Amino acid sequence: MRLLALLLTLLLSACGFQLRGHAGMPFQSIYLEAASATPLVSELRRNLEANDVTVSNTAENAEVILNIESESQEKQILSLSGAGRVNEYQLYFKVSLRAYDNQAHDWIPAEEMVIRRNYNYDDTQILAKQQEEAMLVQSMRDDMVQQIIRRLSRAKPLPVE
Repeated sequence: MRLLALLLTLLLSACGFQLRGHAGMPFQSIYLEAASATPLVSELRRNLEANDVTVSNTAENAEVILNIESESQEKQILSLSGAGRVNEYQLYFKVSLRAYDNQAHDWIPAEEMVIRRNYNYDDTQILAKQQEEAMLVQSMRDDMVQQIIRRLSRAKPLPVE
């Protein structure tokens, strides 16, 4: 059994596969500035702490301030059947953010990050499709947190013009 695990590890590492681990942040502490404590903000806090970043209670005690300006979800009809019934929806998860330090130097200039997912809809299976939509929204939120973490791991103070 141990030999099999070693062989599997060797094969996976040979192709370049690596487990997701610490992102290696260029700062030690951060302050999360958001209008409300949403599930995205809570998950972001947990991920930052897992990456050995201290989430400060005040902006003055943090090296970087991450301002989550807005977070929104949208749902649009993507296609209709010949009878005028919805066949497919597209879900959007959008986050507007900015990261800067106490001297107001941008680390991440104001930007909007967007994730999209399409899913087929069948009005004869309403409960199942509602659950599928909720799972897609959760998946998009998790993906957004990972994108923000990756973006923060590459952030650095931008030159002042």
